[in-house]
Amino acid sequence: MSERILTVDNLRVDLPVPAGTLHAVQGVSFHVDRGETVCIVGESGCGKTLTALAIMDLLPSKAIRQAARLDLAGRSLVGISERQMADIRGAAAAMIFQEPMTSLNPAYTIGNQLEEAMLRHKPGSRRQARERAVYLLERVGITAAASRLKQYPHQLSGGLRQRVMIAMALMCAPSLILADEPTTALDVTIQAQILHLLAELQREFAMGLVLITHDLGVVARIATRVIVMYAGQVVEAGTANAIFSAPAHPYTRGLLACIPVPGRTKRGDPLGTIRGMVPSLVGKRVGCRFAGRCDFASDACTQADVPLESSETQGHDVRCIRHRELPAWMPARQHEVATS
Repeated sequence: MSERILTVDNLRVDLPVPAGTLHAVQGVSFHVDRGETVCIVGESGCGKTLTALAIMDLLPSKAIRQAARLDLAGRSLVGISERQMADIRGAAAAMIFQEPMTSLNPAYTIGNQLEEAMLRHKPGSRRQARERAVYLLERVGITAAASRLKQYPHQLSGGLRQRVMIAMALMCAPSLILADEPTTALDVTIQAQILHLLAELQREFAMGLVLITHDLGVVARIATRVIVMYAGQVVEAGTANAIFSAPAHPYTRGLLACIPVPGRTKRGDPLGTIRGMVPSLVGKRVGCRFAGRCDFASDACTQADVPLESSETQGHDVRCIRHRELPAWMPARQHEVATS
């Protein structure tokens, strides 16, 4: 049996806004085992990033976080002090943010920032911390690593800054890495390199990896399990094979239909679309959050909240009362998407 690294049960995040209360994350539950890659996907504004920030307790000061259970490597993160949480961040769990230029401190050298992470959490000398920093910079593919320690963030390219962020996250060999769209600010070639690097390091260090992204092509290549979020809720969850070969929720099907298929989608061909916009999360809502954009919605979809229930496949859950009535998905097309 795999070692359980992270358990999230009924996580909720509420944010007070002038119009009322914004229910940004609504009852999210999932787990991550050692050596597993869990991808959280969905449109912008669906709650992916806030879920990760809630786990790390990096939410805005006025945000309200609640959870039935939030455990990291057997230790509960619910109700602990800021000092205790600060001891966990960087040591047991680390986060890689979207834009490294705003995450790295421009006033300190790369070496200062890498060494600080280890000196804060691990016993040892500055020399040992420097040696660890050089090793990890080399491990993430940065040449002349020793000389890079004297450089400032603005002296590095976007791709190198992101590699520095990955090295920083690994300084204390954490059990869990949370990567929040780590390739968004990079060009396509560098994106592929960074994702390959993350997957390689995850296997080498046997970490649990939570990757937040909206790129289903990326998910198909590296995910063990997939969590699809919409309007603050998990609408579908399962193995990567189950999600790509037999998507059960209309929203998941809509996302997959938006992906161009190499060799089949020609230049100028229309891609699939999801009509409408994500609904406001301010105030109380009843019924399926996707009903207003769904081609299969009925009156019953709006009359009561929809639970997350098991699909036909074990370990494949879906939040849709009509998922068993939907026409069969086209597995041949999805196989091409998943393996391209």
